Amino acid sequence: MSLKEEINKKAKEIQADGYPMSIGELINMYKDEELVINPEFQRFFRWTDLQKTKLIESILLGIPIPPIFVSQRDDGVWDVIDGLQRLSTIMEFVGELKVHPGREKGPLKLFGTKFLPSLGNKVWLDTASPDNSFTSEQRIDFKRSKLDIKIIKKASDKDAKYELFQRINTGGTKLEPQEVRNCLLIMVDRDFYLWAAKLKENQNFQNCIPLTEKQYLEQYDMEIFMRYLVCRHANFEDIKGSEDMADFITDEVIRLIENKVINYEEEEQVFTKTFHYLDNILSEDSFRKYDHDKGKFRGAFSLASFETIIAGLSENIDNISAKDSDEIATIIKNIYSSGPFLSIISASSRPIIRIKELTSLGRNIFGQ
Repeated sequence: MSLKEEINKKAKEIQADGYPMSIGELINMYKDEELVINPEFQRFFRWTDLQKTKLIESILLGIPIPPIFVSQRDDGVWDVIDGLQRLSTIMEFVGELKVHPGREKGPLKLFGTKFLPSLGNKVWLDTASPDNSFTSEQRIDFKRSKLDIKIIKKASDKDAKYELFQRINTGGTKLEPQEVRNCLLIMVDRDFYLWAAKLKENQNFQNCIPLTEKQYLEQYDMEIFMRYLVCRHANFEDIKGSEDMADFITDEVIRLIENKVINYEEEEQVFTKTFHYLDNILSEDSFRKYDHDKGKFRGAFSLASFETIIAGLSENIDNISAKDSDEIATIIKNIYSSGPFLSIISASSRPIIRIKELTSLGRNIFGQ
């Protein structure tokens, strides 16, 4: 196929439209649930109040704002796929943002800015203190301001939609790979996302993967759970070695969902047994490297350790659970001085090659 034919073919896979809409129209659509900011997405809403203020200031001054991308469902409802933080800020400011029970907070107070110092402490509406709120005229002008909306229509190819979402992570605080992946998973199969979100809260699992507060904010524990599924079920035989690791994880998880590879009940049982066992024998040392010279585990959570241990251990958890726990702990410790492990992690190969080789090594170690 020629380049021209490839361009023509792919261009037809995304059907899009776009036009400006007033903020008032968007507020009404949101209230009527015709414009959906998925509740699960709100955990990725990490703008500071200063960033929110700058958005409101830009709207007031008519400064151009990047387009909002939405995906049209079969029922005509629009899912926000890029612009979450901008629309959430607007809805929070005007008092319409829907939040989970217990997460409510007071009205958004703005900061004074270089261009509009009088914005300081202003809110949308405060009947008890009119001097601290927008005037009726200012509220009307704000709602009449327009935003550029780009609509990805329902007839668009689903794979093209996923790819588009990954590429249009535009303004604001840049989302980490798993945050983007979570949004995609909600679009693909919300039940799968909720199942995964529940399992990653398993206390044994959390005990085995000590992370920093920043890593938790960036959903790294969910990324580790996705890597758990990839280590167990991914097809590594067809990889070329040039694949981007983040894209590979996303593509493989979506393949697992769409091909119904995973039996959720059975997978949950294996997951629960595996991390209950690891928590009992090593807990937070489960995926730290063992220093034989000092006779102790050292360092932070190690992906190389995780990739080596998890596939083989989980696949053989029933047999392993029947063995002496000290024996298994010794096997894990000995991984870090073994020639094959040291050879793999010292090589300059890409992450995709490393995970393929380490999961294969782990299956050999724990399958004996």
